Amino acid sequence: MCDLHDDHEHKHGHDAGAAPGGLSRRRIVQLLGAAGVSTAAMSAAADPAMAAASDATAADPDGYQAPKGLAEDSPAKAAALAWIDDQRAKITGLDDEIWENAELSLREWKSSLAEADFLKAAGFDVEFGTAGFPTAFTATFRHGKGGPVLGFSGEYDALPGLSQRKGVGHHDPLEYVHDPFAPGYGPGHGCGHCALGTAAAAAAAAVAKAATAHGLDVTVKFFGSTAEEQLIGKTYAVSKGVYDGLDAFLDWHPSTSNATGWGSSTAMTAVTFTFLGVAGHGGTPLGNKSALDAAVMMATMSEFLREENLAPSGRLHWVINNGGDIPNVTPEISEISYYVREGSPERVQVLLDKVIEVSEAAAKASRTTVRHRITSACWNQLPSRSFAELMHDNMRKIGPPEFSDEAQRLAKDLQKSLGLPEKGLHDKIGELTPPNPVFMGGGSTDVADISWNVPTVSMGAALAPIGTKMHTWSTAACAAAAPGHAALLAAAKYLAATAVDLITQPARLKAVKDEFAERTKGVRWKTALPDGYEPPMYEPPQWFLERTGQSWPPPNITWPPKRVVSNEKFSSLGPELAPQK
Repeated sequence: MCDLHDDHEHKHGHDAGAAPGGLSRRRIVQLLGAAGVSTAAMSAAADPAMAAASDATAADPDGYQAPKGLAEDSPAKAAALAWIDDQRAKITGLDDEIWENAELSLREWKSSLAEADFLKAAGFDVEFGTAGFPTAFTATFRHGKGGPVLGFSGEYDALPGLSQRKGVGHHDPLEYVHDPFAPGYGPGHGCGHCALGTAAAAAAAAVAKAATAHGLDVTVKFFGSTAEEQLIGKTYAVSKGVYDGLDAFLDWHPSTSNATGWGSSTAMTAVTFTFLGVAGHGGTPLGNKSALDAAVMMATMSEFLREENLAPSGRLHWVINNGGDIPNVTPEISEISYYVREGSPERVQVLLDKVIEVSEAAAKASRTTVRHRITSACWNQLPSRSFAELMHDNMRKIGPPEFSDEAQRLAKDLQKSLGLPEKGLHDKIGELTPPNPVFMGGGSTDVADISWNVPTVSMGAALAPIGTKMHTWSTAACAAAAPGHAALLAAAKYLAATAVDLITQPARLKAVKDEFAERTKGVRWKTALPDGYEPPMYEPPQWFLERTGQSWPPPNITWPPKRVVSNEKFSSLGPELAPQK
């Protein structure tokens, strides 16, 4: 997921017979074998999605020089950057507001409204209910006739269990959930989506202001997206044509460094397995059927896939999200959810089939029944070298985020608390280097499905300390504090400057679109979501429906959803034993 943007600079060794990427041909062959990928499998005929996302023409990193002079100064660009500076307080205030809300996926009622109101004030027309999702919206600004159609990506969902006080350098949950049997923490922005959505909205608004002031023909579309943490919002919206008609799409994500590139990501399918058994008293367990036993067996057996069925390009992780409530009631229903990741949708499907077979074995052994449902599925990302080079040149010219002493102190306090070297925040622009010629796996993003339909660039800005990771309380500590404010203001400028170049330099946009056309030759994108898929949703509160002019339910889901109820029978122990004489 969001960990895909944790970019760091790397120095590549070089030895005899070195191939692109600084690895010897012998080492590449070894890696290909380790990853379960033959050279034939890397061809377009064998796996078009992986081949299109790779860069066989990438130069040796030691010889590659990122081009300069792509990003041009212009009155419109200066106006966009100045607007971001002038609106600094309003922009960081939006970040703080969304951080305070800390709303979970599909339930971002207040956060989506805050972001939409910000864009309305900047002259955008806003329509809620994109692709049927109550908290998704599309904001549109048009100036002049014709011109490119540019898209920006906004997210605003938090993560469960990552509550943390802002600006505090040790673990101190803002919301502690007291339960004598199961204490926990409230949700928090441990992936920095409060800053992500804010910076993207600020960039979109800045481009709109610059277009108005300098007479630029452009359409700016901002897509407020729900449930990125579960990779639901964009994957489904793409399948419904929401992003059709765009010329280019600009994306960013909080990171531990300031960098962009043209590497890929992992494709992923999220799947939940539901086991159904028979409840009964734990003190008289004979004949009961424990659904939890089935989930535990499945978890254990799936771990045995790792040695012989999971390539270095794959990832397999799970959580038991429903395992019962009290020890003296045998759990009648249990659920275990998996994220299955690989280098392409086809490779995901191979691994997913094996996980499904494991679920069936666990059900058989526990005498329960099992069903599964796909909750989301996305492709690997299609990169754009020309787009990344333009973005990098703008990042280089603008410079890294302006981190204060306060920001660096917080970063070092967090690193000390986590047992990491106290290096602070990344205060440089990372070098632009070609991707590793052998894909070794990583995170996933629902932006990936957009990238197969419109040229897309992604970059990261250092919101979290060096050495830390996304999806942690330490990121939540930074996201609406000094590090987060500096990172999101810089990110807004990188996005806005690159977008202005696409408007004022048609040749740059043409290069991006030409590369996209070349990469997608022979590849037909088709959603990885199953036929008949209905996205999961929560019913919104009435006040939200009234504020956004929506009705419930949307036409693309069945409501109320079908209940999951066990109708299993007690397990037979055979004929009763005759009394002993």
